Amino acid sequence: MKKVAYHNLGCKVNSYELDVMKQLLEERGYETVDFDKEADLYVVNTCTVTNIADRKSRQMLHRAKKMNPRALVIAVGCYVETDRDRVLSDPAIDLAIGNNKKGQIAQILDRYLASREEEKKEDKGKEEKERDGLPAAGLAGPGKLLGGDTMEDLSLRPQYEDMQLKAPGHTRAYIKIQDGCNQFCSYCIIPFARGRIRSRAPEEILREIESLSERGIREVVLTGIHVSSYGLEWGAEGVVRFDPEKSGRALYDLLSRIQQVPGIERIRLSSLEPRIMTEDFVKKISGLSRLCPHFHLSLQSGCDATLKRMNRHYTGGEYLEKVKRLRRYFDAPAITTDVIVGFPGETEEEFAATRAFLEETAFYEIHVFKYSVRKGTIAAKMKGQVPESVKGERSDVLLSLTKAQAGRFRESFYG
Repeated sequence: MKKVAYHNLGCKVNSYELDVMKQLLEERGYETVDFDKEADLYVVNTCTVTNIADRKSRQMLHRAKKMNPRALVIAVGCYVETDRDRVLSDPAIDLAIGNNKKGQIAQILDRYLASREEEKKEDKGKEEKERDGLPAAGLAGPGKLLGGDTMEDLSLRPQYEDMQLKAPGHTRAYIKIQDGCNQFCSYCIIPFARGRIRSRAPEEILREIESLSERGIREVVLTGIHVSSYGLEWGAEGVVRFDPEKSGRALYDLLSRIQQVPGIERIRLSSLEPRIMTEDFVKKISGLSRLCPHFHLSLQSGCDATLKRMNRHYTGGEYLEKVKRLRRYFDAPAITTDVIVGFPGETEEEFAATRAFLEETAFYEIHVFKYSVRKGTIAAKMKGQVPESVKGERSDVLLSLTKAQAGRFRESFYG
């Protein structure tokens, strides 16, 4: 039996997709072992959100090859999509599989191993590495991926017992409902790695949740690259732009159907676009008794000038309006967010505006990120790059702020 070790980098979507890939290989008879153990195959599910993520992806791929030079090392995911040439020339990588081929990992691996056996039989001497099982079988390439308009077939099936379910007391499962992003924020490479928005059919999602519920899952977290765009592309022609009036309709319908699944007691949403919180959407979801009142609305900056450079499509005032709306319809909802400090051109005055906005909004928790240059994005070429020391100082200020706000939020529940 072949032993396979896995390592995941990046977001919850990546984590979900790795669980599916693990399922597919275990169904082929492969045995899962820890990544720090010697294995016959190493699968690294890569991330490319920053230059640092790229570097970490390469480090893990090289570490795998170093642990067992004879092992087959497979690079999967976003880094593969955005730096194809470097991936194909990396001697540590034997197979490279793009994002929209993750569901075919077992077949690609079968073809690769079969072709390698043929080479041995024919005594061709030194084996030639094929980076994707067969020429162009595993790599979608940015152009092809961006043109994709269908959702890949990825789901956890009833017979699969993932690690979460084996751990006593774990009753939460992540459910991928959507992929891709059409927003093109100036600092972000993800639209090029994940492609345009694509949504899973509600029937497919419900089947997966029903099967998980039968196995003891009581809480589901709906996740995706841009969850707020769920269903927006259905029936549309050409490039779909985010429309606050249309957004949320398909997502609400899905939530209301999940609420009816026997055994599911809690429903959570991952990161959301602030503009989805229209009066109609918030009013509707407030009537869902199983929806947990935790809303992660990505902010990135509380300064309008910075938001414009980021290409974020809303102002601080519009964002605050959405937060106040949630607080009208929900009793003490937990509002969390992301903020980037040190974005190109961010002055002391702009940072002060962000700090003041965060204080006024009073979040439960703020995830603070120091801006990291990402090659291939508009922001990487912007003037006014902020020194790392200044980013660190600003980060420390906001980390102290969020610690105090989180404490006050918790204290509000005393008694």
